[in-house]
Parts: sequence; structure tokens; C-alpha cells
Amino acid sequence: MKIAIYGGSFNPVHNEHINIVRAAKSSLGLDRIIVIPTFISPHKKGVLCARARDRLQMCRLAFKDIEGVEVSDYEIKRGGVSYSYVTCRHFKKLYPDDELYFIIGADMLESFHLWREPEEVLKCVTLAVCARESGERLKKHIIAFNSRFKKEIVEINYVGAAVSSTKIRARAALGEDISKLVPNSVKRHIVGGQLYALPRISGVKRLLSEDRWQHTVRVAELAASRCVSLGIFEEDALIAAALHDCAKYLGRDADELKGFNPPENVPPPVLHQFSGAYVAEHTFGIKDSDILNAIRYHTSGRENMSALEKLIFLSDLLEEGRDFEDVDELRKLFYKDVNICLLTALKHQLNYLESTGKPVYSLTRRAYEYMKENYDK
Repeated sequence: MKIAIYGGSFNPVHNEHINIVRAAKSSLGLDRIIVIPTFISPHKKGVLCARARDRLQMCRLAFKDIEGVEVSDYEIKRGGVSYSYVTCRHFKKLYPDDELYFIIGADMLESFHLWREPEEVLKCVTLAVCARESGERLKKHIIAFNSRFKKEIVEINYVGAAVSSTKIRARAALGEDISKLVPNSVKRHIVGGQLYALPRISGVKRLLSEDRWQHTVRVAELAASRCVSLGIFEEDALIAAALHDCAKYLGRDADELKGFNPPENVPPPVLHQFSGAYVAEHTFGIKDSDILNAIRYHTSGRENMSALEKLIFLSDLLEEGRDFEDVDELRKLFYKDVNICLLTALKHQLNYLESTGKPVYSLTRRAYEYMKENYDK
């Protein structure tokens, strides 16, 4: 028989996971596919994670109607960090005479050499790779893989859409609709169990216009996409993103701003960052200083910003609804080097303010000078 193993955190499982399974079954002529949710993923520390039993149940709901697909609790029962080489070795022993494949995405192929015991994985299985969005990038990864490991790879005849579990978690955390991204049964499980809900930000939407709220959602999605690579707790980023504009439309006489004393000489477009931090603390009960500072300086920036502060500043500036000169180049930098992106963004901001005769806030100028001194190459 031809059997494929499809492992992952499935946090949560979504429509593209299902599409990949269907495509792999058809493209490779598979007899069985074993879907295996991890217990603890070694590469995704700090993410907002549903309990193992919920991720297992979501997988069972998602794949229950696909013939030849089973969901295994092997890694969950085993416990601890889930390493692919251990799982592949286990199933090779179970099915020594069968052809075994291991389904991965193109992004995982790029970092495969960094996995624990990659050679051991390849002793047990043949990698079956599926691209996302464009096959050109996958071809480059396959060439690099062949050069390093001298092993065959099979390609799944399917180019997946840009859907990610990270985006779904961000939307679910902010109470947004996820029905186009996951099966209805999975949606019901997520919403009913409040798997990714963040009670501390409940009520922020009522303070914003619909357009500003959609901007906030996009900021949260973008911020979440960089948390793992920057070592930032996803929950912190989502809370900061959700609340970064919470005082945008509050008047000075609003109940939420009683007791708020703004700093002196703050340009009007910048003031809401300070009032936002105040509301986040006194209305929403946020006490974490890093989250509050990410809100407090998300428009102006400042010297020596933390990783979370940089992330929220840039996510606010570069979310997909923004449209200004050089925004696409800045978005590329965002995923390559956050510090160079921030330096470039601050320079862009200063040039814009000066060219339009608008006031330049002292914090912004000092932020740029600090980044230039420490990161200009």
C-alpha cells in the first residue's frame, strides 16, 4: 500500500489542509493518509494554542467524510515535544513493507535541514511536497534539498491558497468570522469552545468605526504572522493590536479618559497612542508594560523599542489596507529584517512629514536617529 503521514499542529485545521489531503490522495494514488496532530510543536513556541484534545477533535471533524483518511492520536498520547523523526520511525515499524510518504509544505521544505534528525526522517519516508501560491519558489527549494540530501522528492499536483492557521487564530481571537477558512463543524467547535478567545479585549470593537475595526483586524493578522520568527508571544501581539487604536474616537470628556493627562506638545495625530495606552490599562485592565508601550508608541515610535513595539508599529503601518509609495518594498523588508524595515519606515515617515509641512514629533525623530545609529549598514 501507499500510505502518507500528514503531521502538524493543526491549530486549527483549515480548508487548505483538507484540499492538500484530497490533492495528495489523488495526485500520488494513495491508499491511506494518516493525519497526526502534534502534542507540542518544536517550532511554534509562544503561539495561542488550543488544547491537544480540541485540535484532535477538530481534525476528526474536518476529515471524517474523506475516504481513506484517518486521524491518529499517536503524538498526543506519546506526549512531550513532537519530533517527526520519531513519528516516521514508529510508522515505518508498523508498515515496513509499504511505501510511506510524509506530506509537507514548501515553507517546511526550506527549513527541513534544521529539523531534528532529518536524515532519519528520510530513511523512513519519501517527502511529498505541496506548494503555496507559486511553484517557482518550490522548485528552488527542491534543488537545494537534492543538493544537500541526494534524495527523491515527489510533488503533489496542487498549488495551495494563502490560508494560515495563524490568520484564523487572529480572527477568532478578535471575534471575527472564520466561516470561509474552516469547515462549519470546525467553526462551531472553535466558537462554541471559545478556543482562541481573549476575554480581556472584549468590548473594544464598540469604541471604533467599522472601517477602523477592520484596520485593527488586519493589524492583528499581520502582527501574528511574525510572532514566531521574532520570539514574541502571540497573545501579547494580538492584545496590543486589538487595543492600539482603542481611544481613536474618544473625546476628552469620555468616561474612559477620566484622569488621563496627555504629555505636552503632542501633535494631534499622535495623541491617540497615549490615550489608547491609558484606556488599555484602566478600562481593559492591561498591566503588562510591554503591551502598554506597544500601544503607547505605535504611531510615533521611540528610541530603543522592544520587539513587540516594533512589531505593532510596523503592522499598523503596513497592514494590507494601507496604500502609499514604497509600501510593497517595506512589506518585503518586514519579513526579511524588522530592524531595517523600521529604519526605512521611520525615514519614509520623516520625509513625508517634512515635505508636507506637518509637525515632526520629537519621539519620531529620536527613534529614527537611534535606528540609524544602531542599524544603518
